[in-house]
Amino acid sequence: MKKVLVTGGTVFVSRYIAEYYVAKGYDVYVLNRNSREQSKGVKLIQADRFALGGVLHSYCFDFVIDTAYTAEGIDRLIDALGYYGDYIFISSSAVYPEYETQPFKEDAVLAENKFWGKYGTDKIKAEKTLLRREPSAYVLRPPYLYGQMNNVYREAFVFDCALRDRCFYLPKNGEMKLQFFHVEDLCRFVDVLLMKKPQHHIFNVGNLNAISIQQWVEMCYSVVGKEAIVKNVYDDIEQRKYFSFYDYEYYLDVSKQHELMPNEKDLYKGLKESFMWYKDNSDNVNKKSYFEFIDSTLL
Repeated sequence: MKKVLVTGGTVFVSRYIAEYYVAKGYDVYVLNRNSREQSKGVKLIQADRFALGGVLHSYCFDFVIDTAYTAEGIDRLIDALGYYGDYIFISSSAVYPEYETQPFKEDAVLAENKFWGKYGTDKIKAEKTLLRREPSAYVLRPPYLYGQMNNVYREAFVFDCALRDRCFYLPKNGEMKLQFFHVEDLCRFVDVLLMKKPQHHIFNVGNLNAISIQQWVEMCYSVVGKEAIVKNVYDDIEQRKYFSFYDYEYYLDVSKQHELMPNEKDLYKGLKESFMWYKDNSDNVNKKSYFEFIDSTLL
């Protein structure tokens, strides 16, 4: 039985990863402070990753999946680990500056992105620290992740609009495109890396094709069983006040990923799975005050 360490393991991506490998029959350990409910089947290592001491020295892991946000988080974990095999780091497409040529390739310049700010620059530093200390590690840079357990108010906001039979306020002409990646596909690609051990160690990951925000909204309504009625907003209003995404369209070149894993989850099917989870877990999503702003400003 393979042993895997997942840092975090209580919220969205890391929680989904932990449960994915439990379902595969792996011996799954999660490292967190035990401030949230733990998933069934995991083994908790209760600790603060910035004060690990010797808590990990006696463990041996076949692989580690880390979602660290900072270089210090990487350093502290590597210092504390005993034996481990492969190291997978979930980074972000926020490492690419918005002014660089798109689609972003893995060897593009990394710098601050004005939309993501410190989050992106911290991920850059974390990547550099990891690859300096562990050159054989794999780094994954996803676009917008979605799927079951998503606690970010993205597709869930559109589901709420559909459930309440509300008109949807869509930024501008609705043609801005978004690139998504289902969290299960993220896990499946980790499996591919562990099996094939490619020589390339940094991968953009994501769906091959982007989708317009209007298509995405209509699809979200459809999985709820409703038809979207949209109203376009052309006023000079910051769209993040009433919409789930920045006014920022970007594309990742995911050709290297698709050479290794050519199939991906159908977006409609993935959103349907998200909605089925959300119906029973709406309290686990961090909701924002979009409705209040819409009702006070846009109506």
